Amino acid sequence: MLRYGNKVNEKQLNSLALAYMGDAVFEQYVRNHLIQKGTVRPNFLHKEATAYVSAKAQSYVIHKFLEADFLDEEEAAVVRRGRNAKSGTIPKNTDVQTYRYSTAFEALIGYLYLAGAEERLEEIISAAFLHAEERKGGQGK
Repeated sequence: MLRYGNKVNEKQLNSLALAYMGDAVFEQYVRNHLIQKGTVRPNFLHKEATAYVSAKAQSYVIHKFLEADFLDEEEAAVVRRGRNAKSGTIPKNTDVQTYRYSTAFEALIGYLYLAGAEERLEEIISAAFLHAEERKGGQGK
């Protein structure tokens, strides 16, 4: 990743900017995860990726984190801010609440990435993968 002279203060960024970054970071981790698992056919890669990156999957994961008290106080605050962010648009295939929790998940990923908290970021992403795979298995897909 390119280095910039002035580091962005992730605590000062609005939640939608954090979610914007988190979306891209999580997508890259998901793609690498699928390739490492041996998934290589392009159409199958896309289908498999949705089990991790869909609003429903991300909302499920963040709810699991909150239920398990998996997040520290600062991370939970980022999630609350992300959940309460007003984006102005909602995707057609999900409801407002699911979309807001998905945004909260992405904001958390963006926050950890921009903070340089790589170890915690990867701990959160690994747990997210487990929950997403659990959810996928529960749906019979």
